Amino acid sequence: MDTLTRIRAFIDVVDAEGFSAASRKMGRSKALLSKYVRELEDELGALLLNRTTRQFSLTEVGHTYYRTASEILKEIDNLADLVREKNTDLKGRLKISAPRTFVDAEIGQSVIDFGREHPELSLEIVSDDRFVDLVEEGFDVAIRITRLEDSALIARKLGDFHLTICASEDFLARTGPIGHPSDLARMPCIIDTNGKSHNNWRFVDEKGASFSVPVSGHFEVNSPIGAVRAAESGLGIAVVPEFIARSRIKSGRLVSLFEDYLPADRGIYAIYPHRRYLPAKVRTFVDFLHNWFRKNVTNGD
Repeated sequence: MDTLTRIRAFIDVVDAEGFSAASRKMGRSKALLSKYVRELEDELGALLLNRTTRQFSLTEVGHTYYRTASEILKEIDNLADLVREKNTDLKGRLKISAPRTFVDAEIGQSVIDFGREHPELSLEIVSDDRFVDLVEEGFDVAIRITRLEDSALIARKLGDFHLTICASEDFLARTGPIGHPSDLARMPCIIDTNGKSHNNWRFVDEKGASFSVPVSGHFEVNSPIGAVRAAESGLGIAVVPEFIARSRIKSGRLVSLFEDYLPADRGIYAIYPHRRYLPAKVRTFVDFLHNWFRKNVTNGD
């Protein structure tokens, strides 16, 4: 029996959280899986699992071995995919992390269109505004709206990203003209608590130097869509992604403010782990989104 078979059995048991569950899932007997894991431990000279009659747990070295072995098997499987798969013959599951803002907005249609074009792939889209750990949490790819920073991950830009400062005409009629971003410190602002610096809004001056303005207000929400609706209702001034406010500004329901003061150093990126052999399904997904943005979003890169 080869070592890879034993490693796969060990990973299957850990992923299924037990020998019985792994046996049902993989169609192999519990005794056989137990034999493979025991042989792997004998080969390594180390205990990977603590077993009792009712449950099991990973040992400290088992945790380390599981993480590394999982990545090695992914590389082996990805290499096999690279050799035998064509983009028209994709298969398996693609686990995607994306911000709720992205999924709920019009640009979220890009993922739906991909699913429609590739029905042979099972898509699991996890909508979450936090930055997930792709490797630890088993994601194949993530969509992030951010300033690109140094990372061990690979990033491909899908499009530009701009923020918009906006308020309703009714609100501006009540408060009077606002001449400079610093005036926001004395105005009721709608706070999107998803932002890293939600109480300090960042701007750039005419020379490109960055400055921030402390803001406050009586309405806070962890949703850009909720923030833009509050602004539309006249509760205050909001900073939201441009693609969320675009239709409301175009129709006149909202007024855009301080366009010349807003930084343009963020983008929409597809992020995936640095692997020697990139899975065909990930490569196809990222290529599709890149082309979708070029065709459907005017500021796409």
